[in-house]
Amino acid sequence: MTINRRRSYNGPIEAVLLDWAGTTMDFGCMAPARVFVEVFTRRNVPITIEEARAPMGAHKRVHMQKISELDSVRARWQQAHGRPPNDGDVSAMFAEFVPLQVACLSEYSTLIPGTLEAVAELRRRGIRIGSTTGYLAEMMLVNQKDAKRQGYEPDATVCAGEVPAGRPYPYMCLLNVIRLGVSAVQACVKIDDTVPGVEEGLNAGMWTIGLAVSGNEVGMTLEHWNALPAAGQKLKRERAYTRLQQCGAHYTVDTIADIMPCIDDIQARIRRGEAP
Repeated sequence: MTINRRRSYNGPIEAVLLDWAGTTMDFGCMAPARVFVEVFTRRNVPITIEEARAPMGAHKRVHMQKISELDSVRARWQQAHGRPPNDGDVSAMFAEFVPLQVACLSEYSTLIPGTLEAVAELRRRGIRIGSTTGYLAEMMLVNQKDAKRQGYEPDATVCAGEVPAGRPYPYMCLLNVIRLGVSAVQACVKIDDTVPGVEEGLNAGMWTIGLAVSGNEVGMTLEHWNALPAAGQKLKRERAYTRLQQCGAHYTVDTIADIMPCIDDIQARIRRGEAP
């Protein structure tokens, strides 16, 4: 005998889970990209900013490993050192990366325009604010302090080092669910500027919103973005939207300032019995 039972959540959105760099602060996700380039350069293996950004969103040690596995980077490493990079090289670079990253975070900690307004509106609706990050706990202490000084303090923050594996695995999202006391994953919305961050939300069974312009996919400071001619903005925006949509984001917008119509639509879909 086969029994088919389908349950659907049709209550309110209970939590929104936000990424940090490129989502709520550090327009363009500049801080980690800069330090990855620096660490490889110190090994006489120059990497491009595009190579540095390719695995963005992952735990930073995993990110370092994935950069070292790129064919182009391995070829340069082979040329510089007479052998391919190994796990010991990655560990040594990661140990160097951590203090360099901590030292420069406050240079890039300005909140992205619209963050405070969006969070205030979410809170007005009774929605709790969680967050996930590929940063380590000591890095997050800097970001949290800088964010609080500017008026932003999420109700929960989970770092990749607190769970068995970081993005795209769902564990950081699920630990947020526990800490926030959420009743169902379908009542959550994950918002992120990276492909692994969107996939993290999808793998947790949540609604997802991708941020195309403020984060890693465009990878420009707000000043440089605003100075870009309209045609250049259009090309970069379209590429970023395509990337986030192809990985499965339910919605894609430019920045956190644009999320509320998506939140309204998600709530309406939930009331109709739809699931992520």
